[in-house]
Amino acid sequence: MKTSPTVPSSARTTHVPPGTAIHATLPGAHFSNAYEVADQHPARSALQSWLDVACRTPLWTRALMGVRNKAVRLVGLKDLGQLHDGNPPASGRVLRDARSYQVGDRVGIFRIRHLSDMEVVMGQDDKHLDVQVSICKQPPAAAGAAPTVVLSTVVHIHNTLGHAYMAVVTPFHRVIARGTAQRLAGHDQS
Repeated sequence: MKTSPTVPSSARTTHVPPGTAIHATLPGAHFSNAYEVADQHPARSALQSWLDVACRTPLWTRALMGVRNKAVRLVGLKDLGQLHDGNPPASGRVLRDARSYQVGDRVGIFRIRHLSDMEVVMGQDDKHLDVQVSICKQPPAAAGAAPTVVLSTVVHIHNTLGHAYMAVVTPFHRVIARGTAQRLAGHDQS
């Protein structure tokens, strides 16, 4: 698929898309960011796009999640596991089809909070903060333009531990989120 010159194939910083389910969670948020890329698979649902990219989580990201999980247990926070749902495809295990999920189901480290073909919002709540992530399919902005997909994150912090946690993980989050958006565009960043 040829991309529009106004939508680079590499991830670019954008705003959380107005009118989306994730946008409705912005009031009172302490952190938010969004990355947009050309949608190489516009016929796939938002959740299918997430499942496809999460099962290709690079080893360095999985290692960081492992370190995170060990470290936070020391201060009484949840071990979240990994981004992917079940074992990655290299394990030979078949993953669930996106059509079998519904709101409330677990997908990797998240629970589905909103689900439509065009947007999936997944979240993880803890005593220190609430995190929500959205994959949102966007139609072409103009004639001849390419459809896009936006990966957004919104965080509400509850206490001092949450602020400290975000101060440590924000730089890593930005790298991981940008890399995830790159994989959504079909550019693996291993």
